[in-house]
Amino acid sequence: MDNNNSYPSSPFPYNPGYGYTHGPAPPNQYPRPSHHPSGSGSYAYPQHSHHGAPYTLSHTGPLDYRYQGPSTSLAPTFAPAQTSEYNSNPYQLGVYPAAPPPQPGLQPFGSFQYGSYHHLQRLESGRLQPPDVQSGIPSRHSCDYPSHHRHQGSSLSGGDFIAKADSLDASSPIYPPVYPPIDNQLANMHLADDQNQSSVPASPPDPASSSASPSSPPQKYHSGPLPRTNKHSGSGATYGQRICSFSGWETSPTVKVERPSPIASPIAPRPKFPYGGTGMQLVEVSSSKTSLRVLLLHGDLDIWVYEAKNLPNMDMFHKRIGDMFNRLPGNMSSKIEGQINRKITSDPYVSITITGATLGRTFVISNDENPVWMQNFIVPVAHYAAEVNFVVKDNDIVGSQHIGTVSVPLEHIYGGGKIQGFFPILNASGKPCKVGAVLSLSIQYNPIEQLSIYHHGIGAGPHYPGVPGTYFPLRRGGTVTLYQDAHVPDGCLPNLRLDNGTQYMHGKCWRDIFDAIRRARRLIYITGWSVWHKVRLVRDDNSISEYTLGEVLKSKSQEGVRVLLLIWDDPTSRSILGYKTDGVMQTHDEETRRFFKNSSVQVLLCPRVAGKRHSWVKQREVEVIYTHHQKTVIVDADAGNNRRKIIAFLGGLDMCDGRYDSPRHSLFATLQTFHSDDYHNPTYTGNVTGCPREPWHDLHCKIDGPAAYDVLTNFEERWLKAAKPHGIKKLKISYDDALLRIERMPEILGMADAPCVRDDDPEGWHVQVFRSIDSNSVKGFPKYPRDATKRNLVCGKNVLIDMSIHTAYVKAIRAAQHFIYIENQYFIGSSYNWNQYRDVGANNLIPIEIALKIAEKIRAHQRFAAYIVIPMWPEGNPTGAPTQRILFWQHKTMQMMYELIYKALVEVGLEDAYSPQDYLNFYCLGNREAPDASAPSENQAAANTPQGLSRKNRRFMIYVHSKGMIVDDEYVIIGSANINQRSMEGTRDTEIAMGAYQPHHTWARKLSGPQGQIYGYRMSLWAEHLGFLEECFTRPESLECARRVRSLGEANWEQFASNEVTEMRGHLLKYPVEVDRKGKVKPLPGYETFPDVGGNMIGSFLAIQENLTI
Repeated sequence: MDNNNSYPSSPFPYNPGYGYTHGPAPPNQYPRPSHHPSGSGSYAYPQHSHHGAPYTLSHTGPLDYRYQGPSTSLAPTFAPAQTSEYNSNPYQLGVYPAAPPPQPGLQPFGSFQYGSYHHLQRLESGRLQPPDVQSGIPSRHSCDYPSHHRHQGSSLSGGDFIAKADSLDASSPIYPPVYPPIDNQLANMHLADDQNQSSVPASPPDPASSSASPSSPPQKYHSGPLPRTNKHSGSGATYGQRICSFSGWETSPTVKVERPSPIASPIAPRPKFPYGGTGMQLVEVSSSKTSLRVLLLHGDLDIWVYEAKNLPNMDMFHKRIGDMFNRLPGNMSSKIEGQINRKITSDPYVSITITGATLGRTFVISNDENPVWMQNFIVPVAHYAAEVNFVVKDNDIVGSQHIGTVSVPLEHIYGGGKIQGFFPILNASGKPCKVGAVLSLSIQYNPIEQLSIYHHGIGAGPHYPGVPGTYFPLRRGGTVTLYQDAHVPDGCLPNLRLDNGTQYMHGKCWRDIFDAIRRARRLIYITGWSVWHKVRLVRDDNSISEYTLGEVLKSKSQEGVRVLLLIWDDPTSRSILGYKTDGVMQTHDEETRRFFKNSSVQVLLCPRVAGKRHSWVKQREVEVIYTHHQKTVIVDADAGNNRRKIIAFLGGLDMCDGRYDSPRHSLFATLQTFHSDDYHNPTYTGNVTGCPREPWHDLHCKIDGPAAYDVLTNFEERWLKAAKPHGIKKLKISYDDALLRIERMPEILGMADAPCVRDDDPEGWHVQVFRSIDSNSVKGFPKYPRDATKRNLVCGKNVLIDMSIHTAYVKAIRAAQHFIYIENQYFIGSSYNWNQYRDVGANNLIPIEIALKIAEKIRAHQRFAAYIVIPMWPEGNPTGAPTQRILFWQHKTMQMMYELIYKALVEVGLEDAYSPQDYLNFYCLGNREAPDASAPSENQAAANTPQGLSRKNRRFMIYVHSKGMIVDDEYVIIGSANINQRSMEGTRDTEIAMGAYQPHHTWARKLSGPQGQIYGYRMSLWAEHLGFLEECFTRPESLECARRVRSLGEANWEQFASNEVTEMRGHLLKYPVEVDRKGKVKPLPGYETFPDVGGNMIGSFLAIQENLTI
């Protein structure tokens, strides 16, 4: 988001969704049963995820997750119903088949296929059955286990279970359960300890008949929404060995709890059960009372939401209207019938939440009280919580209605076991929302210690798949050029030697884009938050420096090149009947459209819109607050032999005013030269004569190779969506034919034929394209939500989402082994773990993942460092309410991270030896220019205004607009996405990014610090920011380097804030807050407000909550 602070605050709340669905098996097949492979690293329950686990980390392939990849079990398997009191069951469960043969977990291009759906046919009886399975075959399962899996003696009691849970962390706070506990359902039960008895799965008891018994005492369930209760009765903990059936609906939900078996001998065979064959039989025992403990979930949750039964009708009002029309005379009834469905009932969906953050949502099923989702989620989690909630809702035109909730205590899954079965859906009072209303689900926790994909950084070898579960797979054999700032003059930065004796080349971004546009022969496609036709891309070459972007594009279109511009339509900029408004954001969208109006350059102003099925409130929020934020340039380029190929540029640089800058970041020196017609500083209002410009620092890149075609696909999908005519525009010619069909143009090579770098070339790259975008902004996503996960898309409420940028950041942080370097315009997230305002909705995992990575390394007594560079304040007026609120959220994010790091130091007794800032530091950029002797002295009468103080003190921040991250000098992410909820969620701002690495320059390949192009890029950035390089900078994770950079940043801040005006050599400033040894973040003494311009450095929160600033 660029300069978003002028927007009015929004009153619209929004609860964002996280999680990506995952399904490895083809449609209409059932996943095979999950089981730990032989020798897998399961550990004794319970255990904190930060402690080392006693399992062997041996490679079994490039994707060794140490658990059975995606979840491969569906709902429990049941035999045909036995003659019993439950024969009156209003619905009966079908017989699920045995597992199919194992399916490959990888697609041909090396990316997981997350979340494939598996559909069941519903018979007339209401039973669920796959199309190819005979209904009369009962499901039987073997119960034979190797002897080392058996528990000796009698089963453990509930008291033993709780005792073990208490030993997790004696200092853990007692977390009162939100709802009546599920333990009440497991009360008076234990697991049968007769290992040798033969069991056959019993028929499932009827929840309706059980619940409806008039003689039964009222049941208490661990389900339902707020309010919280402090105590609950009945711990009813489940513990014991695996057997092959379960029963006992009398006082519990139909639930199967699986615990991991003890660590097996590497040669011991593991039993392979058919689907549902590892259940446990529950019988009554007494239990104690307890409260839920808050536990850290750090890893993945493997969740299946299968189906719901007997949901209440939440649309009775609409049903009555329909019934009224159906009683009208025949003609009227027939007219209405096409518009009002005779079956009017709930439109249910399920939200998965934890500590108030939504991890995932199922799709909406219309008019169904017995919906079947069969939807799988592999959800990354980094949450302190006591339970996971499954909230069942009814979708409505104006929002949704709460039906009920199922809650699962984390104590029951913390050891890696699986809970699976039917659970009663309870309302706000803790009672069933309807007699017999149940939700079928399974959930399993896989701690990060068992996910070996994160243990070795970027994997060596040709089979590393990149980030799994993304829309675009990893593409091999490309090249990448990395840029810092719009221009780097020759000799501006020091020479850097890389591995193999090569020299790092400092790219010139806008010059390369200008040359690529001029050399294009077939197509030039541009997307932007802002594109200004008057911008000059080249300013240091007199032969071409007078050419503007608009003139060049018009010239190319006259040569026959297809030139298409896709620009965000700022809703506040309008041109109606000659009345023109520039818009709050000053993006020049209407101005640029008018410039190209009578040319062959086609411009689409693309508003950010919500889908038709969204509520009116949501539509207004999306249209007013959110933007199209991607910045890409796609052109055809010479491929040799009279053929053309596709290359693409992407990153944080829009081709508009205020962006042209160099590593010198001048304030005054270029006002009469390079920036004579390009002054930009939105901090000031009124007269800006003689004021410093706002220097601009950014990151960008060029992709040459197969991944460039994915950037082209993104443009095509967006263009087709934006060009679709609406309303009166349907009478006009469509823009659909504007896109060139390169597959019909033999001159242009397709992706499969594009030239690639050979695997043995040390300068080769592997590249993957990521996005934050939803189905309201692209054409080409599946029409039906059930098909979404075949393309690795997330199902939101009435929308399909690609949120692979967030997935890529989380994966890269988890895989980091030595250091993380981030430059970003914003840094806000993980609000669910703040000390207040936890429900603000900034639920992306990036900040807490960094803090937990550092904590993990502290506990392992290993070095790790994180360097995060952000703007001194968000662009705009630093005293304004939106800016202050962003700074407030940013302060909360910092505080949360430092507290986690301090707690880790205390845990290992290192709080006196090290401080949190030995591991994590925040920086900003600033510059100061000494005046020329000939410069006029400042008028003292104007010295009390921000303009006057800035002219007098000759200083200003360098605005950090970058959106990038470097991990271990081996992996880089660059794009348009900020680290905040707007950019990461996928349903807010639309974004694009790329992640890339050189397979010959990784830690795994070199067995030491790699020094390829990514290393050269980071060192070049540090040379720009610090003004020089030192030997310790080659080891960013070292304590020496972390303390040296921090000391330089503190010295630079003192120079920047001093009353004496001196020329600054380095621009990297320690962010002006004080962090004490206990991790408390406070205003820097003596600098509570920003120099010259004012505004609290740690922000303030004075108005209502909204979605604009997160």
